[in-house]
Amino acid sequence: MNTEYTAVIKQSGGWWIGWIEEIPGVNCQERTREELIESLRLTLKEALEFNRQDALSIVGAGYTEEKIAV
Repeated sequence: MNTEYTAVIKQSGGWWIGWIEEIPGVNCQERTREELIESLRLTLKEALEFNRQDALSIVGAGYTEEKIAV
């Protein structure tokens, strides 16, 4: 599944800063726009995997997974 997220980015002084709208805590700062986009992509991927592993460790055994589209 290829899911898209929205990055909000801006240049501030000598830095580019950005956030992923849909996922709290995913924000980065880099020297170039290209580096920022890649950093956001990697940070988002790590955050989603961390959240998934956290949810699975809490739920324990006997669960099912259901895909939900918005």
